[in-house]
Order: sequence, then structure tokens, then C-alpha cells
Amino acid sequence: MRNFLMSLLVAGALIGANVGTALAQDASAPAAASAPASSDTAASAPASANTAMASSAEAAAAASGASEAAPAAPTEPFMVDSSKIAAGDTAWMLTSVALVLFMTVPGLALFYAGMVRKKNVLATAMQSFAICCLVTILWTVVGYSISFTPGNSFIGGFSRVFLHGMAYIKGDKATTLTVSHLASTIPESVYFAFQLTFAIITPALITGAFADRMKFSAMLVFMTLWSLIVYSPVAHMVWEPTGWLASAGVLDFAGGTVVHINAGIAGLMCCLVLGKRVGYGREVMAPHNLVLSLIGASMLWVGWFGFNAGSAVAADGRAGFAMLTTQIATAFAAFGWMFAEWITKGKPSVLGIISGAVAGLVAVTPASGFVGVTGAIVIGIVAGVVCFWSATWLKHKFNYDDSLDAFGVHGVGGIIGALLTGVFAVKDIGGFDGSVLVQAKGVVVTLIYSGVVSFILLKIIDMTMGLRVTEEQEREGLDVTLHGEHVE
Repeated sequence: MRNFLMSLLVAGALIGANVGTALAQDASAPAAASAPASSDTAASAPASANTAMASSAEAAAAASGASEAAPAAPTEPFMVDSSKIAAGDTAWMLTSVALVLFMTVPGLALFYAGMVRKKNVLATAMQSFAICCLVTILWTVVGYSISFTPGNSFIGGFSRVFLHGMAYIKGDKATTLTVSHLASTIPESVYFAFQLTFAIITPALITGAFADRMKFSAMLVFMTLWSLIVYSPVAHMVWEPTGWLASAGVLDFAGGTVVHINAGIAGLMCCLVLGKRVGYGREVMAPHNLVLSLIGASMLWVGWFGFNAGSAVAADGRAGFAMLTTQIATAFAAFGWMFAEWITKGKPSVLGIISGAVAGLVAVTPASGFVGVTGAIVIGIVAGVVCFWSATWLKHKFNYDDSLDAFGVHGVGGIIGALLTGVFAVKDIGGFDGSVLVQAKGVVVTLIYSGVVSFILLKIIDMTMGLRVTEEQEREGLDVTLHGEHVE
């Protein structure tokens, strides 16, 4: 494992050198034009937005007989008349915001809380709720700006710090408001809120890896730094049209790299830096209430329709197809994990089937707007079986304590989904043919960048304020020792 970490650090240094070179080039070269997502395109697939906008502009020019070139597509948020806002798209996106927020509080909070021991249930749920509040503040202050406004290939600018410039102006004769260049048919405030829910759930997923043993104060500091230094740059590189990975053609419809691989590898770094729980491998650490976890997983499944279908940023056919592939992949993955466990352990478990469902949701996330039914079925089956293997055999083979399988499900599931998107992407659906090599580039860059930076942040926090609770606190339980409360 030490060799593994050293390899990550070396690779991170090499990428850092390349990033520095690219930043210098960006400073002297104009950014490539990007385009707003129309009602038939996905904001999470910037290249498809560019293609669709170019096609629309050409069609309009041909229809009017105009000889001049079409105007350049906007590359930053801009003001529009309220008549340009699509009511259907806005209504669906408002619904999607609620659905994705529902995934974290209460969905993920209950899913994780049910899987820990009774003495840590409140502390575990508290982490998800506190992260929801923390990231909302960070996203408002600077996170949204450095993720989804023009900057360079690796990080956005500061034009939306404290949401400066985001406007809604109701006039006597006309109402104007700002829209994002990535979602021109809905108010920018709605797009901000939608992307906020993604920024919330991503660090919340990491908490499953270090359940039962991290200080609450250290968790808040780590999540603050991680959200700004890791999440925002990765989101910008993948989802901003001029981002490094977006320009390279990496396909990520709703967050396979940005959310799941990003959170999964960060969770693995937390496991390695913190070490194992006291008594791990010797004491029984069974979930205290799987009913809570089943309810939480069910909420995640329902909310995921906002996660994936909402990433179309429109109430259109592509959103409907993303919803279809999400449902199919999840069902196949749940049964894939269940039958793999049934065969190897003799009984199908509740924890197994709900973990398989989450693995399917994770794996189909990057693919949902690009693949057809066949792709969804294969992705689901592979995710269910392989994530079962990673959460059992792989974890024990390398002897790391991923408490609630954050890496085993989200990291491994995200990698499966990202790579298989390159295999099963259908051009008629998403506008692109997939490339496994290009997808692998996105996977490797995310693993190395997030892994190395997360490791460094954790070590700095550990050396300054300490990451882990004392052995006495851990044995007594975090509910009482950190929060002064307990569950009867």
C-alpha cells in the first residue's frame, strides 16, 4: 500500500507539471467557444451542447438565407428576456433540485446511519446534514464561480463570487434575468441550485469511508478544503465546455468522474490515512438497523432520477431516456449483487441488494444520457457483480477499512460506468461515439488528482489539528463523545 501511495504522488507530480504548462499556454491563447445547452441538449455534456448549437445556428442561417456567419455562442452567463425561459424545462429542473437534495438529506444520511453501530448513528447522520449546510455556504461564496464560469482549462473565474451578477429584474414592461451559458432555457438561479446539490452529495459520500472514527471538527475542515481544491476544479475540467477533460472528449452525463470516482478515491485516502477502526477484524461491527438503510437506499433510487434525468437540463426526450436507463441498470445491478452474494455466501441479504442497487445507480450515472437499453443492462450487471467483489474480496485482500464501502461502491462503480460509457455510447442518443481510451484518461486524471490532493490535505490536517478521535471516544461512541446525544 505504501508503494501504491508513492506511485500516486509521483503521478500527481507529473500531472501537476503538465497542468502548469497548460496554464501558461492558456494565458496566451484565447479560450475555445462554448455553447449554452438547448432544450434538446445536456449541460453535463458540453461537447454535445456545442454541436447542437452549431447545428441550430447553421439551420437558422439557412432558413433565413443569411449570408453572414452565425454569431459566436455565449461562453459565460448572460442576461435574457424572461420570454426566453422555457416553463417546462424550469419546472423539471426545480423538481430535479428537490430530488437530488432529497438524496443527501434524508437519503444518504439514513442509508449510512443504518449501517453503522448504534453508538454512532447520530454522528453519521449529522455528517451528511452538516455537509449540506457547509457546502451551500461555500458554493454561494465561491464554489459555483470557480466551477461554472470561464477561467482556464482547470479552474473557473471569480465573476460569480457571492453570486455577484446573478440577477432577476422585474420591470414594468419587461422582465430580464441571467442564465448560464450551459443552460440557457432556465434561470441561472435554478442552474446554480441544481449544481449545488451535486456539490453537496459528493463530499457527503466520502463520509462512508471513515465512519466511526474522524473528528467532527476535522471533517468540517477537510470537506471545506476538498470541496474548493478538488471538487470544483474537477467539475470545471469535465463540465465546463473549455475544461481540459471536456475538450478532450470525456463523456460524463451526470457525474461518474466528477462525483463518484472523485469521492471514492478521496474516501480510500481517508481510510489509509486514518487507519482501521478499533477492533476491526476482531469485533462484530454489523449494521444496527438495516431498515433505515433500506429506506435510505430507496430514497437514493427515487432521487437519482433528478440526478441523471435532470442532467439533461430540459424536459425532453433525452431526459426521459436517461430516466429509463437509470431504472433498468439499477434493477439489474441489484440482482447482480444479490445473486453473486447468494452463490458465494448461501443467502441473499438486504444489505446486499440495496448495495447492488446503489452500485447500479453509480455506474449508470456517466452513461445515462449516452447509452441505450443494452448498454444499461450490461452496465448494471457488471456493476453489481464487480462492486460486490470490490466490497468483499478486494477490501480484505488489501486490508483497508472502508467502513461503508464508499470506494468499493462509488469509486469502483464510477470507474466501471465511465469506461463502459466509452463502449456503449450511442451516437443517435448522445451525439457521440464513445472511446474507451478517452474515458480512461478521465478516470486516471480524476483518480490521481483527487487521490494525491486528498492525501496531502488529510496529512496536513492530521499534523495540525488531528484527524482521529481518541481510542476511548471511539469505543464509547461518537454520538455521546462528540455530540452529547444518544439513541435509545
